[in-house]
Amino acid sequence: MPDLGGNEARYLEECISTGWVSSIGKFVERFESEFADFCTQPFAATVNSGTAAIHLALRVLNVGPGSEVILPALTFASTANCVLYQGAIPVFADCSRDCWNLDPEQLEALINERTAAIMPVHLYGLPCEMDAIMAIATRHGIPVVEDCAEAHGAEYRGARVGTFGKIGCFSFYGNKIITTGEGGMCVTGDAALDERIRYLRDHGMNKERRYWHDDVGYNYRMTNLQAAVGCAQMERIDQFIERKRWIAEQYRTRLRDSGMLLPGDGDHSLNVYWLYTAILPDGFDEARRDELIDVLDRAGIDSRPFFHPLPDMPPYKSYGRVLPHARSTASRGITLPSFHAMTERDIDRITTPILDWLRQQ
Repeated sequence: MPDLGGNEARYLEECISTGWVSSIGKFVERFESEFADFCTQPFAATVNSGTAAIHLALRVLNVGPGSEVILPALTFASTANCVLYQGAIPVFADCSRDCWNLDPEQLEALINERTAAIMPVHLYGLPCEMDAIMAIATRHGIPVVEDCAEAHGAEYRGARVGTFGKIGCFSFYGNKIITTGEGGMCVTGDAALDERIRYLRDHGMNKERRYWHDDVGYNYRMTNLQAAVGCAQMERIDQFIERKRWIAEQYRTRLRDSGMLLPGDGDHSLNVYWLYTAILPDGFDEARRDELIDVLDRAGIDSRPFFHPLPDMPPYKSYGRVLPHARSTASRGITLPSFHAMTERDIDRITTPILDWLRQQ
């Protein structure tokens, strides 16, 4: 559930009263400028979804038919879908044994002459090991696209995610750390890439000759209405992140002796805990994880399973390979409530039945 208790209504009313409700207006430019500053990047271009952001990133980097993109097996489907939109081949990498992010030790073996991009995903708000990933990518001359859809404000060695690769892609879906309802952003340090993204998001229309199209583009623009909500959300983004981290600490305090693998900051990273996701102990499986979800549901507590490994699902099966850590992690992962306004009492109410259930196993 989004927190819309700031200036969202006031900014939306301004859009309506002035008539600037479509994809031109002061809030679009303001949102782009403020988000670019937040990410410490010179350029940020709004789009209408995180999926559109990834798709445009791959398009402007000339990922096309026959090329390959390395990405983690554990991620939301849109990461792989955008590769397929471009007629390219997704190459799935396993996650680390003690972390659900892409394992850098696998990258080298997956690279070949067809590799057109590497796409790490900062899953659930935890930054990937970007030193290792960028070293490999640089050595092979392969561009990196960061999927930051779930990691607004997350940091690796003090730098915000989205600043390591050629392009960082963010989502502002309704359940993200900040929201515009639907929406996304491409951030980059490359002026030419930014210009190309802006051109393609607007149908590939020539800026000097109205209604003349030099390329097949897309209607991927964000409206001024959405950007107005985004501007109001940006006014409180630091507060939202601080609250997410406080909630994670409350969970960690209560579950530290549970035997579950709990998320943390990592050696060099700052986790923003978009969703608080924990892994049941070794020996548990998907059926028992789902049993815990049912226990919580009967107590009036909504929880979710981990994302499924993409190669286990029909659209991606033909690209599958042996991915033992991804399958083990996904089958034991459970996502717990993490709304900004949660209290210690709420977290006690959630963790008590979890601990009771674990003691009975």
